[in-house]
Amino acid sequence: MGASPEDLKQEVEDLKTAQATQAAALAGAQTTQAAMQAGTWATMAAGFAGLVVGLFLGMAIAKS
Repeated sequence: MGASPEDLKQEVEDLKTAQATQAAALAGAQTTQAAMQAGTWATMAAGFAGLVVGLFLGMAIAKS
């Protein structure tokens, strides 16, 4: 006993929906990862800037 055309059509529609959902989830994960990397770089840059400013302030205070 084979599947009816209506059952096959519904199965294809379900597969299309599942594929679209998976693609959207993957895109969301990639976007999250990119944002996380950007945040990490921004944090490192801010930390480096703070380190440089702190070094110069420390040298200025030590000279006075």
